[in-house]
Formats: sequence, structure tokens, C-alpha cells
Amino acid sequence: MRNITVSVDEETHRLARMRAAELDTSVSALVRNYLRTLAVDQAKDPMAMEQAHKNEFERRRQLMGEVIEDIRVTRSGFRAADNLPREQLYDRARARAEAKTAVAVEREVHKPG
Repeated sequence: MRNITVSVDEETHRLARMRAAELDTSVSALVRNYLRTLAVDQAKDPMAMEQAHKNEFERRRQLMGEVIEDIRVTRSGFRAADNLPREQLYDRARARAEAKTAVAVEREVHKPG
């Protein structure tokens, strides 16, 4: 594998790091996948494009497996007893009150000083 050096401004680097974290990957992997896709599109190589898609599919399948395993281990959520009854689900006044409370809490948390 070859190494390359790429220079980007601070904001682009910050946003790329955030996006990579969201995707549970690295900035290097994002760039590598982008360049691979770009090269595959340029070459119009169906086999290489299929391999790139398989790699991405496998990565996402592995992440999904990890999430499902975490749910099984922690037993968090997905219980029928945790579901709201229909009346509460469509109670708009309650939903507005909960949203207002959440906004107030969020403002307190991010309050300067």
C-alpha cells in the first residue's frame, strides 16, 4: 500500500474527522474509499467496482452485527412493555410539553459561563 499526503484547511479536516467518526472509520479510510471509487469509475472496471461495493457492504454488515449484539447484551429497548399506549403516542399536548422540557434542559447544558 502506498502513502500519500493531502493538505486541507482546518475546517475541512474537522468536518472530515466528524464524518469519519459518524461512520465509525478513519479519515484515511474515507479518502481511500473515495479514491478507489474515483479510480473504478474512471476505469469502468465492473469487477473492481463490485469489489469496492462488497467491501463497503461487508463493513456495514459487520457494524450492524455489532449493534445487534450490543442490544442483545444490554437488553436495552425493543421490549413491548416499553412501548407507549396509542393514546399517549398521539397525545400532542404531552409531546409539546416534553419537547419544551428537552429544549430547556439543552439550553441549560450549553449555557455559557
